[in-house]
Amino acid sequence: MKRKVEQVSENITKVTMSVSVDGDESLIDTKPIDFTRNGKRLLSQTQVSFTPITVYRYETDSSALMKKQTANGEVAYTDKKVKIADHDAYSIKLDLTIGSNELLLGMGQYEDGIYDYRNRTEYLYESNMRIAIPFLVTTGNYGILIDSESSMVFTSEGNQITFTIDCARELRYYIITGESISDIILSYHRITGMPSMLPRWTFGYIQSKERYQSGAELEDIVSTFRTKNIPVDCIVQDWFSWEDGLWGEKKFDKKRYPDLPSTVKKLHDAHVHFMVSIWPNMSTDSDNYSEFAGAGLLLPNSNLYDVFSEDARDLYWKQTQEEIMSSGTDALWCDNAEPFSDADWSGEFKKPENERYRVVKELSEQSMDPEFLNSYGLYHAKGIYENWRKSLPDKRVVNLTRSGYTGIQKYGTILWSGDICATYDTLRRQITEGIKMGLTGMPYWTLDIGGFFVVNDKYENRGCNDQSHTPVWFWHGDYNDGVLDAGYRELYVRWLEFGTFLPIFRSHGTDTPREPWRFGDEGDMFYDAIIAHIRLRYSLIPYLYSLGAAAHRSGDAIMRSLLMDFAYDEEVRGISDEYMLGPAFLVAPVYTPMYYQPDSVEIPDPVRKRKVYLPKGCGWYDLHTGDYYEGGTYIDSDAPIDRIPVFVREGSIIPMSSDISYADEKGGIPDVIRVYEGRDGSFTLYIDDGDGYGYEDGHCCDLQLTYYEADHELTISRSGNYPVRDSFAVEYISAVLKK
Repeated sequence: MKRKVEQVSENITKVTMSVSVDGDESLIDTKPIDFTRNGKRLLSQTQVSFTPITVYRYETDSSALMKKQTANGEVAYTDKKVKIADHDAYSIKLDLTIGSNELLLGMGQYEDGIYDYRNRTEYLYESNMRIAIPFLVTTGNYGILIDSESSMVFTSEGNQITFTIDCARELRYYIITGESISDIILSYHRITGMPSMLPRWTFGYIQSKERYQSGAELEDIVSTFRTKNIPVDCIVQDWFSWEDGLWGEKKFDKKRYPDLPSTVKKLHDAHVHFMVSIWPNMSTDSDNYSEFAGAGLLLPNSNLYDVFSEDARDLYWKQTQEEIMSSGTDALWCDNAEPFSDADWSGEFKKPENERYRVVKELSEQSMDPEFLNSYGLYHAKGIYENWRKSLPDKRVVNLTRSGYTGIQKYGTILWSGDICATYDTLRRQITEGIKMGLTGMPYWTLDIGGFFVVNDKYENRGCNDQSHTPVWFWHGDYNDGVLDAGYRELYVRWLEFGTFLPIFRSHGTDTPREPWRFGDEGDMFYDAIIAHIRLRYSLIPYLYSLGAAAHRSGDAIMRSLLMDFAYDEEVRGISDEYMLGPAFLVAPVYTPMYYQPDSVEIPDPVRKRKVYLPKGCGWYDLHTGDYYEGGTYIDSDAPIDRIPVFVREGSIIPMSSDISYADEKGGIPDVIRVYEGRDGSFTLYIDDGDGYGYEDGHCCDLQLTYYEADHELTISRSGNYPVRDSFAVEYISAVLKK
């Protein structure tokens, strides 16, 4: 077996293992490779084994395709495929010996809320609610990036970890070392690409649901937001914008959307952006499908375009541009970017994990080369990004996608966690999964506030045009009556409070309405909490947009594990239900009911507190009350319906806006700089046009905000040629120790 060990940089090592085509050498290598930092061995490659496999392709006459409706829309299939041997490859097993103490983190986002993968197995494949990224980050000063687009299995037992890659020609992987987790993530970005710079409006509130049914309804919803003085920056058109029976056609139904450019202009006049859902699978009766079929640019045995072909990616963009983008659309929602999950997303009962992995793999391999089974969404995003940049040079790429893979962060993408259920258990697990995405190098992550599926077994209340009323394992919320149930309204508020402190703030789901006024009227505790948190979000726009700039420039995570800022504090090792939003805010979402159970049943003698750990090494201010606490302790924090525990680290500097209804209303300029006293601090306030790519040519400004505790003084220095004032009102928050 051939091996090549390259020192890419001081802290990045690339290993390549391969065998000759003639196969005259051993398929097992047991000679160790040690990886060190500062003279200390961190981990070792102990064995690599190659198992020969035959890769098959499946052929059929396209006329034999049939169609059916699934959880992923219209899907073309055939039972008359011919299995043909195509080429030889290998299943590859990489064994490594690691230390006994480090936590094993990252690797994307899944469903189960697993934080530390020590002594666990994870199946790395793409599916709804699963974003597999083979980048393992540890607390042992190293990370491991597997350079393969195949599905694979990770296992950990004691001090041994194994990656089993299903199909590859050779083994390639990187060992990244660093002083901190942030150092390791930055090196990951240097290998795979820096995160994109999203427009400012994406940090505002995004209103979505399944689904708005006409242009008139879109206009009415936006008008209601403005009439009620509720801030909003984007409204989303989910599926079925096309004519009935033409799934995935990138043309709007003219009966329901008679003048799309006019509708979009009205939204823009109200300072609201427009996002449209598009799909890679197209009805075999559609013009879009016919154009792809005629050009021979479909994946075999499917109605999916072939993302691995540049010509196909260009044609997909051409079809998107013809009506959707030319009408002024501001963002795309690339749904179903892991298009072969139907074998898993069906049936009344959830399959065991190994079985779910097997059926998705088998279905995918009937249309895709197994070497690239995990990267459909990656190439999908690549095509959107590259063509958008050429066609729309003055508008930044925004692509909300349900699936992603290594490197997708450089393509203007926002990832979200898929079609989750409305339960408190799901809410709890989502906190951990979001933290893991930050650890995996994806700064822009979000979820369906309120859960996508709300109904349990009251099938007549289902959304998604469901007519079958068939029990399915994934459609199991706890609230059959949606917003009519006080228990759901409470859950939704808690989810929205959590969402206020996520990188991207987006409400979405089926079964029940999602607009704020559906949860009560002014004076109702649920409604008032929703409005207060949307306004709180808008007060943080200058801070959040600056975090986006730091992510783009330095690879900084926005949603941060406590391990990233407090690695010296042993207590944070086991905490996966709190996180930092940038350097300032510690967020502790509430994930237990405190007022109502399902069916509006009141909770007797409720305890409305949430246990929170405040890391040591600094003091902390309660964001809501201003109370000050020493770090290194647990507290029982008040958690009434109008707030979740959020604490500000002393020394934090937070630029804030006030009284804005959309993110660009004041050009990103803060009204006040808030300083939380107690220690020296600094923050870089970033300002540019908020959209377009002028910043790539230096049309932007950094205001370096520095606070000196000894002088109780904030200084401001600037760099960059963007015209902006450099004096602001300053509010100093002083510590009064909470007894």
